[in-house]
Amino acid sequence: MVERSVIAYAQKVSTKSPKRFPLHRRFHLPLALVEARLIRRKSPIPLDPQLLRKKEEALAELRETRKQTVAFIQQTKERDLGVYRWPHPFLGVLNMYEWLQMIAGHELRHEKQMHKILEGLPKAI
Repeated sequence: MVERSVIAYAQKVSTKSPKRFPLHRRFHLPLALVEARLIRRKSPIPLDPQLLRKKEEALAELRETRKQTVAFIQQTKERDLGVYRWPHPFLGVLNMYEWLQMIAGHELRHEKQMHKILEGLPKAI
């Protein structure tokens, strides 16, 4: 859901003139915080039961979203995306490359969450 939202917004932002942010607003928290599980964050988006999918459906949706992300990167590889910025609700103002790094960190965070859950399950499952 996060990746889909970021890429949709990136596509929208990249069609316009870049918005300028003063230098002091360009400083942000380290992107390593996205992956680290030191600070637990609740999703700003409430869980919608209608968004729950069966495993294969969810994986297919994730694969489709990833295809869109890769396509966006391929389509824009000749452009300087570092000039496009928008605020992250926790980290601060990120440029588009940092948003792409944030997606990767977000995925790794969820992977760590899943491993932690698996550690707590009985071995018989």
